[in-house]
Amino acid sequence: MEKITQFVEFVRAQFQEPTAFIPLHDPRFIGNEKAYLNECIDTNFVSSVGEFVSRFEKMCADYTGAKYAVAAVNGTAALHIALQLSGVQRDEEVITQALTFIATANAISYTGAHPVFLDVDADTMGLSPVAVANWLRDNAELRDGQPYNKSTNRRIAACVPMHTFGHPVHLDELLEVLNSWNIPLVEDAAESIGSYYKGKHTGTFGKFGILSFNGNKVITTGGGGMILTDDEALAKEAKHITTQAKIPHAWEFNHDRVGYNYRLTNINAALGCAQMESLPKILELKRELAHKYEAFFKDSSWKFVAEPEGCISNYWLNVIFAADKSERDAILEYTNKNGVMTRPIWELMNRLPMFSHCQTDGLENSMWLADRVVNIPSSAIIPGYHSR
Repeated sequence: MEKITQFVEFVRAQFQEPTAFIPLHDPRFIGNEKAYLNECIDTNFVSSVGEFVSRFEKMCADYTGAKYAVAAVNGTAALHIALQLSGVQRDEEVITQALTFIATANAISYTGAHPVFLDVDADTMGLSPVAVANWLRDNAELRDGQPYNKSTNRRIAACVPMHTFGHPVHLDELLEVLNSWNIPLVEDAAESIGSYYKGKHTGTFGKFGILSFNGNKVITTGGGGMILTDDEALAKEAKHITTQAKIPHAWEFNHDRVGYNYRLTNINAALGCAQMESLPKILELKRELAHKYEAFFKDSSWKFVAEPEGCISNYWLNVIFAADKSERDAILEYTNKNGVMTRPIWELMNRLPMFSHCQTDGLENSMWLADRVVNIPSSAIIPGYHSR
C-alpha cells in the first residue's frame, strides 16, 4: 500500500492538485476554440456545410502526410467506411486483435463480416505480426490469389491492427505478412495522432487509416473521426457515401446508392482546427509527463510502457504493468477512492457475449496484459489551466 500511496502523491505533485480529483485524460482548449466556434454561430454554418470541415481535412492530411483526409462523425464511422471501401463484404472475415476498444470490432460487424481475434505483442500491446503469420499458416489458404479460412470457407478480406494507447504496432513485419497473403491493411489509428513508425505517421501505411477525435483523445472535436488514404478515387467515394450518397445539385434530391449520415459538422470541425493548431504543444507536454513517469518507475516493480524502438508515440494514455491481477485491482481501488482516476485495459473482445463465438489463437499475451495493465493520468499539464 505504501507504494500506491507514493504513486498518488507523485501524480498530485505533477498535476499540482493536492486535493482535487485528477481525471485520466482531459481535453485542453488553449487556442482559437472559442473564436472558431463563435464564427460558426455568427455565420450560421453549424452543420456539415462550412469551411471548417474542409480546412480540418486539409490540416489532418498535411500533418499525417496522407494525400487525402475525409472527416466523419466519429472514429467508428470512419473505420466502417474504410472497411467497406476496402472491399469487406458480408460473411467475410477480418483479422484484428482481441485487446482493443469495442469500436474496432463493432465497425467490422457493421459490414456484416466476422472478426478473427489474434494475439498482440507485449511491447506494443498491438496486433502481433508473428501471431498473424502463424494463424494464417495454420488456418488459411490461397484460392486464385485470394486468402480463405480453410475451416469456414470465408474470404479473409482485411486486417485491422490498432495502435494501442498511441504505441505503433510492428508495421514492417505485419505488412510483409499481409502482402504475402494479399490481405489489405486498414489501420485503426484512432488513438495515435502524433505517433510515428520509423518516421512515418500511423494511419498512412495501409489502404486506409482512421483517426478519432473523441472527447478523451489527444485532441478533440467533441466527437469526430478522419479517414486517411492516398487513393483519390477512394477518398471521393468516402466523402460521397458519408454524405448520404447525394448527387450534387442546386435543389434536387437524388442519391445513387445507400449512403450514411456520417459527415462531420462544421461546428465540430471548427473545434478540430483550433485543436490541430495546438497539437504540437500538447504532444510536447504529454511527452514531458511520460518521461517523468518513466523516471519515477525506473526502479519500481511496476513497468512503465515506453514507446517501441524506432517509433515516436503520442503517449495518449500512459501505462504501467502490475505484477498480477490482484495487484492491479489494489492499484485501481486505492487510486480511484483517493481521487486519482486510473483504469484497466478493455475487456478482451472474445469475452463479450456478441463476439464469444469468434475465432482466436489462444491470446496468451492479451490475457497476460488484461490482468496487469493500468492506465494512469495522462492529460497535458499546463500550469494554471483548469478544465472545470
